[in-house]
Amino acid sequence: MTTSTLNKQTANLGVAWEGIYGYTQAVKVKDTIYISGQLSHDKQGNLVAPAALGADGKPRDFDTMAAQMRQTYGNAVELLAQFGATLDNVVEETLFVLDVDAAFKVAGEVRKEMYASAQPAIASNLIGVSRLAFPEQLIEITFRAILPD
Repeated sequence: MTTSTLNKQTANLGVAWEGIYGYTQAVKVKDTIYISGQLSHDKQGNLVAPAALGADGKPRDFDTMAAQMRQTYGNAVELLAQFGATLDNVVEETLFVLDVDAAFKVAGEVRKEMYASAQPAIASNLIGVSRLAFPEQLIEITFRAILPD
């Protein structure tokens, strides 16, 4: 039996949890780019538009969903650029959200804005979850992109 090693290229954003958790933000194998779950953080790793938390440690409301979503797409744009790609190369995305209704309220507008299309040609999944990595986080998005032949 012969085994071969995949030729992988990786990209990171330089935030602390890449080393703490031990992962890369994106991996390219052949013509496919796999982007790990993206959050709404800035270059220093601070969450952009964090949700206000209640006494129970959970978000009080979901008013910052759109702002978090925009920053999350922005982080994906930065990772894609490291491979010479853009959101035009994305073929699939999965949005993990704490509140599906709140996400539906803003996702259409934000997605159309980010993809610059009234109907982005992207397979999209929206999944409600009970918790994300940080309590103030409302959304996390993974992406798969394909580079042209």
